[in-house]
Amino acid sequence: MNIVAVITARGGSTGLPRKNLLPLAGKPLVAHSILAALGASQVQRVIVSTDCDEIAACAREWGAEVPFMRPAHLATADSAHIDVMLHAADWLEQNGGLPDALLLLQPTTPLRTAEDLDGAAQIMSTTGCPAVVGVCAAAVHPYIVYKINDSGQLVGFIDHGMRYPRRQDLPPAFQLNGGLYLNRVSSLRETHQFQPPGACAWVMPVEHSVDIDTLADFAAAEAVLKSHSVLTLRQRAH
Repeated sequence: MNIVAVITARGGSTGLPRKNLLPLAGKPLVAHSILAALGASQVQRVIVSTDCDEIAACAREWGAEVPFMRPAHLATADSAHIDVMLHAADWLEQNGGLPDALLLLQPTTPLRTAEDLDGAAQIMSTTGCPAVVGVCAAAVHPYIVYKINDSGQLVGFIDHGMRYPRRQDLPPAFQLNGGLYLNRVSSLRETHQFQPPGACAWVMPVEHSVDIDTLADFAAAEAVLKSHSVLTLRQRAH
């Protein structure tokens, strides 16, 4: 199966200026996604879609292609990722390289690994599903989430029939983590959905699912990377 990774890294950022270029563990944020994609055996090509010359230069420095610049109307805070990916698909088709599937990687989830990407690709290849999305364990289980009704009463958000649900009795619950969206191009064009009917999940550890939006998130990601480095050194020592 021919898979092209598309890393979406626009120049603007409403929270942190130049976020995609800020250093994380000594590398620009966008470089972490590039390196993961380059390390994945099932990814044939790694493209960065950006409107920013500085990000484009950085992406090329770290080994990605930037064969086109993203149009301004697809690089606003309100631009939909689906439109960005469809634009990439159209460009690839017009230039003779339309793949079987596109792999959306957002730089703001930098701790996913090449093994995560290959695992998702294997699921798609084995099952024939239209899409595989990255998930992790839900931060709060939906069985212990509540709402307030019109009478001001606290009621379960989901009517699960359990009087006092214990953690060990709860069925596994997952949430989208933004780590990866692998979609067959035919499905993307037909449904305009990253999670179409029949989509499968690639379950990722919570530590691979850190989402970068604030400086505190950078610190959390740095801590995870540091702990991994320490563990690796200990394993090599033994």
